[in-house]
Amino acid sequence: MPIYEYICDDCKTPFEKLVLNKQQEISCPKCASKKATIQLSVFATSHGSTNGASAKSSTSFSGGGGGCCGGSCGCH
Repeated sequence: MPIYEYICDDCKTPFEKLVLNKQQEISCPKCASKKATIQLSVFATSHGSTNGASAKSSTSFSGGGGGCCGGSCGCH
C-alpha cells in the first residue's frame, strides 16, 4: 500500500495519502478540494565506501515541501 504525495491545486497545501486502490478519491485536508497533483517523492539511500570515508549524494533537493523531511534524513 503506497503512500503518495500530493499538492492541492486550489490552496497549494502539500499532503500525503495512503492509497488502497487507484479508484480511491483523494481530497485536500485543508480545503477539501478534490483537485490535486501527485508529486515526485524524494527518498534517502545509504552510500557505502570501501575506504571508510563517507560518501555524499551528488544531487540535492531544494523544493518547498511535498517530500522534503526538513533536513533530518540527510537529503540536503
